[in-house]
Amino acid sequence: MTVPDLFGVVGVLLILTAYAGATSGKLDARRAPALLLNLAGALLILLSLYFDFNLSAVLMEGAWALVALIGLARLALGALRKPD
Repeated sequence: MTVPDLFGVVGVLLILTAYAGATSGKLDARRAPALLLNLAGALLILLSLYFDFNLSAVLMEGAWALVALIGLARLALGALRKPD
């Protein structure tokens, strides 16, 4: 297994962990832990794809990362708007 393969496998495991946690009710898919797992997983897969390019996989993981980033941005903006 190459280092890029290892990045991709770890990325897949992170995304699957987030998915399993959300479907089992242990993680809220709209909260930071699940979003961060998805973002980190997608970024690691994208890193692995840099070394062995596949357009459809890059598009999928780019979209996955973007959705996670949007969710994290919404959480951050919501936290800024809440009065203490």
